[in-house]
Amino acid sequence: MLLLLIAGCKRDGNFYEPEVDPVFTLDIPAGFPAPPVPEDNQLTRARVELGKRLFFDPQLSSDNSISCATCHQPQLAFAETKPISLGVNQLAGIRNAPSLANVAYQHGLFAEGGIPSLELQAIAPITEAHEMNMDFSDLMHRLEADEDYVQLFLRAYQTPPTTQSTVKALASFQRTLLSGNSRFDQYYYQGKTDALNDSEIRGMELFFSDETNCSSCHSGFLFTDQSFANIGLYTNYADEGRARLTADPVDNGKFKVPSLRNIAVTAPYMHNGSMGTLEEVIDHFNAGGAGHVNQHELVKPLELDEQQRTDLVKFLRTLTDETFIYNSQWQ
Repeated sequence: MLLLLIAGCKRDGNFYEPEVDPVFTLDIPAGFPAPPVPEDNQLTRARVELGKRLFFDPQLSSDNSISCATCHQPQLAFAETKPISLGVNQLAGIRNAPSLANVAYQHGLFAEGGIPSLELQAIAPITEAHEMNMDFSDLMHRLEADEDYVQLFLRAYQTPPTTQSTVKALASFQRTLLSGNSRFDQYYYQGKTDALNDSEIRGMELFFSDETNCSSCHSGFLFTDQSFANIGLYTNYADEGRARLTADPVDNGKFKVPSLRNIAVTAPYMHNGSMGTLEEVIDHFNAGGAGHVNQHELVKPLELDEQQRTDLVKFLRTLTDETFIYNSQWQ
């Protein structure tokens, strides 16, 4: 009983009084399953609130210059416009920042798939020298000096700020970033037959056809099968991709297949931000890639005409969820 009392406490001076932390109920889009949530980090309002505050706080960087949201901006589906993100002291990272929409469903995080959970994922950008360059012991001192943070941590995890509760809170907030109300969703999952026009429907049919095989990799409700593929972007890759993790030559140039949800607002594209428009991306696949030895067998010349390429681009633009990117709760 004493432990339960302490677990639900709110500090008022030196006095703690019991407080209930309500469960956070996810608004799961039509056609989506419930995302997996670890038993030791179930979603509550206090944990999500704490994670959100941490996500937008530049105190998580060594020079107080950048936050998680600097490279993952809500209006861009939690991506950004720079080809390669810049960290503290304007140091460049190595890859384009991905969208965090629906990251709760992702496994094998990062482009080479080496991180198994959102909790572990949060450690890398905070400590990486070319990103936030922050030592966790220094971060804990900062958070412990902030009485508001101390209160939030006590309410969310019944402990003062710790490294473990910090990454858990960040993961909790990111699990709430569910996006599934695009015009495609309204047409496909919600039965609104007027949500797409004729060109967009032609593009959708082409996307899901054997002629293009787009949906062989960009499949399911996430528009990714979460596999790793070499799409023939180069004949020689400066970034080895998954081979950095596996040290296997057959993985050279393979990167995790990205979700295409909100793709129209997440330019530039590819692991290094080397393509600025959807038209460039379609042209790359239409041409059949550069012919790398590990290139995926389905990446081959498509011989699509101008109208088909236009229809595909128009369809991809229907995957934008405006209720997500303009959601006032991110402000």
